[in-house]
Amino acid sequence: MDFNDNVQLDPSQVQNVGGGGGRGGGMAIGGGLGIIIMILGLLFGFNPSQILGAGTSGTSSSSQVEANDCTNTSQINSNRECRWTAYVNSIQSYWATQFQQGQYQGAVTKTFTGQVSTACGTATSEVGPFYCPGDKTVYIDTAFTDQLLQQLGAQGGDAAEAYILAHEYGHHIQDLTGQMAKAQSAGNQTGPTSPQVRLELQADCYAGAWFKNATQDQSGIIGKVTQDDLNRVIDAAAAVGDDRIQEASSGRVQPESWTHGSAKMRQYWAAKGFSTGSPSACDTFSTNDLGQ
Repeated sequence: MDFNDNVQLDPSQVQNVGGGGGRGGGMAIGGGLGIIIMILGLLFGFNPSQILGAGTSGTSSSSQVEANDCTNTSQINSNRECRWTAYVNSIQSYWATQFQQGQYQGAVTKTFTGQVSTACGTATSEVGPFYCPGDKTVYIDTAFTDQLLQQLGAQGGDAAEAYILAHEYGHHIQDLTGQMAKAQSAGNQTGPTSPQVRLELQADCYAGAWFKNATQDQSGIIGKVTQDDLNRVIDAAAAVGDDRIQEASSGRVQPESWTHGSAKMRQYWAAKGFSTGSPSACDTFSTNDLGQ
C-alpha cells in the first residue's frame, strides 16, 4: 500500500500517551484483533485480571503526551511512525463525508506501551487495539499489535494495520449512531448470531467501505493499493476470527461462545464493505445471512 506524496496530515489526531483518564465511562470495545480475553490469556500467558477495568496494579507508563510532528505524508519514508497518523487522518476524512456537514465528531487515537489508563479502565497491551466510548478514543500499542498479528498467523503489513484501525473507528461510528448502545442493551449474549457478533461484523464491513473509498480518492492520503494489500486485509480478518483463536488456544471450536464471528464471517463482511464501498450495505442487524 502506497501513500500519495506531499499530502498534509493533521498530527493532532494521534497522540503517544501512557497513563491518564479514569474509571467508568462504558465498556471498551475490541475487535481489531478479535480479542476474547480468557482465550488470549491462555494463548499468551497474561493474567486476565490485568485487563480492562481491573484497576491500576502493575507498572503504568508515563502519562506525558508526546508531540506528534507528522505533518506530511512525505515524512513516512523517513519516519515510519507517521503512517499511523496517515491511517487515522484518512479514516476520519472519509467518515466526515458520511455525516451532515460539521456533524461528525472525531476520535483521537492514542498509542501506548505496556499499559494505559482510560475512561473504560486500565488496559495492558495484550488486550489489543480497542475503542473506549467513555472518552471516544482508540487505543493501540503499535509494536505489540504487529507481534500479535504474527502470532495469530497473519501476514501483517500496512494494509492489515490500516484495517485494524478502521475496524476500531467502525466502533466509533456505531457509538455516534447509537447502534453500539442498542446492541449492548441486549446484554452479554454470545454466539454466531448474537448482537455482539453483529456489532463486530458491522465494524469489519465499515473498515472495508473506508478502504474502497480511500483508494478512489486520487488527492487523498492513500495511493496505490495492490491485490496483495487486499489479500492481507482479508488474511488479517480471518486470523482474528473466533474459531481460529479458539482452535489455536484450546484445540476446540465453541461457536456458542463467539463474540466477534468466525474467520469466514469476518472475511465475508470486510470483503462486502470493500466490494460495495457503502456503509449502508453493512447492516448486519437486519439480515440472517452473516456469511457463515
